[in-house]
Amino acid sequence: MDELPRSLAEFERRFPDDRACARWLMARRWPDGFRCPGCDHDRAWELSRGLLVRQCARCERQVSVTAGTVMHRSHLPLKLWFQAAWLVATHSNGISARQLWKQLGLGSYKTAWLLLAKLRRAMVDPEREPLFGLVEVDETTMPFRGRDDPVAAKPGRAADGKLLIAGAVEIRGKRPGRARLQVIQDYAAATLGAFVAASVVKGAVVVSDGWSGYRTLKDVKHDPRVVGAMAAHVVLPWVHRVFSNSKRWALGVYHGLRKKHLQSYLDEFVFRFNRRRSPPAAFARLLGLAARHKPTTYKMLISRA
Repeated sequence: MDELPRSLAEFERRFPDDRACARWLMARRWPDGFRCPGCDHDRAWELSRGLLVRQCARCERQVSVTAGTVMHRSHLPLKLWFQAAWLVATHSNGISARQLWKQLGLGSYKTAWLLLAKLRRAMVDPEREPLFGLVEVDETTMPFRGRDDPVAAKPGRAADGKLLIAGAVEIRGKRPGRARLQVIQDYAAATLGAFVAASVVKGAVVVSDGWSGYRTLKDVKHDPRVVGAMAAHVVLPWVHRVFSNSKRWALGVYHGLRKKHLQSYLDEFVFRFNRRRSPPAAFARLLGLAARHKPTTYKMLISRA
């Protein structure tokens, strides 16, 4: 793989224009060489018009490097997509749509929101591996904002007036590994069991605080550590560290999160957390995933719960 840029100056030298961005994206989309999506032929001609548009030598189908990706039929310059991905992936605290709007000089806030929402959607690898080894799991609530959301929240595990979140973190030695965060509707055994089953590999050791919702976990080794009068973060330090960081991030960058798109924001936090040690690699990974994800329309994004 080419050396990744580690600063804004290096980024500008590496990707000076749309054509440089297109060639980089072409190499990631077809690392073993171009294959026609229509007939699977491996020979094509590069046309002079468009962004690396190729015409299949067999069926004559014309394929753009952005066709069938998150960037499909976008009117924005390809370099602008790369700039947005760089800011999103390398900014330590993330970046809001309003900040992105101002930083990139976009025409409207809606354009910035749509661009950022499409990148967030690409942050989840559909083929990602589940957590393994020793895994801490717990639940928490997130701060919300919005005129239609309830104002008062009941204490304890009651769901009224809260945004409920389930979390899981791998423990590797004395440090945390990868994390998962997911919106949940309640703290029932069926809900928590489904979250663990989707997030943790079979045979892993799951450590919980002894909540009854984890008693019926299947295909994993459950290690309940009843909290009692002890603070939960003492028993489950790393999942609570992730909860704490995500809440500070939500309040600091977004001043609270909206319920409708909460999972997208959580996906962004998890993407950045899991790649916290190498932001340049996160930039390359984000664009690589964007090239593999199917096109996403504005209607699809605003209707996503």
